[in-house]
Amino acid sequence: MADKHPYVISNGPLIQVVNHLRKSFPATVNADTLKKLGYAKKNESYVINTFRFIGIIDEEGNKTDKAGKIFSSHDDNTFQKEFSGIIEKAYTELFSLHKDAWSLDMDSLITFFRQTDQSSSLVGKKQANTFKALAGLSGHAELPEHKRKKTGEAAKRTTDKTKQKPSLVKQGATQSELENPIEQTSNSRNQIGLTVRIEINLPAEGDQATYDRIFKSIRENLLNG
Repeated sequence: MADKHPYVISNGPLIQVVNHLRKSFPATVNADTLKKLGYAKKNESYVINTFRFIGIIDEEGNKTDKAGKIFSSHDDNTFQKEFSGIIEKAYTELFSLHKDAWSLDMDSLITFFRQTDQSSSLVGKKQANTFKALAGLSGHAELPEHKRKKTGEAAKRTTDKTKQKPSLVKQGATQSELENPIEQTSNSRNQIGLTVRIEINLPAEGDQATYDRIFKSIRENLLNG
């Protein structure tokens, strides 16, 4: 037995497509249309089935006259009121049993869909979630937030900021240097030394006594002074 009430895998694409159609509703909406728009990837057929069920496109995917009127309403309150009407009509059996269907909890909705369509627990939950999304678009519930990945320039800016972040600790710094940077700087200044390089050209004809006098003079005047 086919599922009587539709469902989508994820509510995010359904909400995104409805919001897009409020801005621009093409004459025909099918799976190829959603692919070109970049919405509902791998979820196209579920979204299309839902649109057929609520009556905004026909079996061939053509926009209905009813959809043309409702989706051309720029005012949010007007749109939500008229959209509520088509949802109530599409879910006639649910609203016949529950006058407060908009505010039903998830367990009650899942029970209704499972009993009505003989659907599994998993499908019944998805049917309930789909109705909740439609209720949100109708202004009768909070719309779920869906996170979007950073792409393009936003991702590039984040990467650039990470690359430009200066290093706060020098490479190879010891724990003592990190805890007492001022003291270490002071000690480093006190330990500064001077290195002097001396080149000695010894006379080739000199004897041992000559060499001894030269080194003695260096020791007395430079090394010990």
